[in-house]
Amino acid sequence: MTKLEALEEEIKKLSPEELAKLRDWLLESDAQEWDRELERDAATGKLDKLFEKSVADHRAGKSREI
Repeated sequence: MTKLEALEEEIKKLSPEELAKLRDWLLESDAQEWDRELERDAATGKLDKLFEKSVADHRAGKSREI
């Protein structure tokens, strides 16, 4: 049995309250990792071309206020 399979079996045993707490923790953990990845990408210039294109599109009237 893999670690993941073992975790799945343990998760099935959780109460609804415990499952809700686990879900919240997983969502928060995932959001924090996304934020770290975005910060790394911004710091290394990976987003520069996207930013430049969005500014150019805006100046060319291809955007609208939301």
